[in-house]
Amino acid sequence: MLENITFANPKLLWGLLIIPAAIVWYIFRHKKQEASVRYSDTTGFDNLPRSWKVYARHLLFALQLAALALLIVAMARPQSSSTSQTSNIEGIDIILAQDISGSMLARDFKPDRLEASKQVAADFVEGRPTDRMGLVVFAGESFTQVPLTTDHGVMLNMLKELKSGMIEDGTAIGDGLATAINRLKDSEAISKVIILLTDGMNNAGSVDPYTAAEMAKLYGIRVYTVGVGSYGTAPFPVQTIFGVQYQQMKVEIDEKLLATIANSSGGKYFRATSNQKLDEIYAEIDKLERSKIEVTEFRHLHEEFYPLVAWALALLLLEFILRKTVFRTISE
Repeated sequence: MLENITFANPKLLWGLLIIPAAIVWYIFRHKKQEASVRYSDTTGFDNLPRSWKVYARHLLFALQLAALALLIVAMARPQSSSTSQTSNIEGIDIILAQDISGSMLARDFKPDRLEASKQVAADFVEGRPTDRMGLVVFAGESFTQVPLTTDHGVMLNMLKELKSGMIEDGTAIGDGLATAINRLKDSEAISKVIILLTDGMNNAGSVDPYTAAEMAKLYGIRVYTVGVGSYGTAPFPVQTIFGVQYQQMKVEIDEKLLATIANSSGGKYFRATSNQKLDEIYAEIDKLERSKIEVTEFRHLHEEFYPLVAWALALLLLEFILRKTVFRTISE
């Protein structure tokens, strides 16, 4: 409680130095006092017991000092403060649209594109505990793996379980984007975001990617697109009679399409050519889409000197009553 006390006139507190000075003066005056009735010999009084009033009479001075101290503190105007805050958090709903086509097993990333993107996406999810997240996967078709949720444990588990081959192979970018849009279009969040990650060119599905991009713009959804793949060639998995073999094949990403989707919706296109670059891209998206928190603080001051004045007057009244009754002297 005392931590919140401030004084409007703190310099007046120097007046409390009067208290120790008054105590010194009182002790000095008390030693100099002489009896009002003089005797030639006080030997007969030596063994007389002292009345409790001899000691209790100092109470009057103590009451006066306490009242004086309270009045000095009251004049310094002690004030307590209370604060209240109103926070306005801008919620962000985010859908991760993840390509799980066969080409995502290419090993120009460690251990491969899919595992690298899953790990980075998991770190991204863990770093945004206040946002609702959802997961859409696509290859030759698309479906919702996790609808929008604040249960990030579910998101992380589902990301971990993603595998290539779960659905028909291919790269249906338009379908993947449309499915993600469908999950966000009715959201009441102020900010709606899709992060679409793919490593190829649109070659499957029933929804045209450019049409899906216009839908995102219509619903006020920002799309960040990420093209995953090194430049030149990369080791792609190929099924042979001897099992899966890795062969160097040309990396083909429709960067024009991905850039158009991002730009038309107010997002941004990124090209990830390594695990480190992918980390940096998600870190940049994380900074671009931070929850905005507005905090308004109200500070209320409350005057606390009224009780001090009341106590001081009560002590002075008590001192007056005791002086006129219990400690009344002959001279009075």
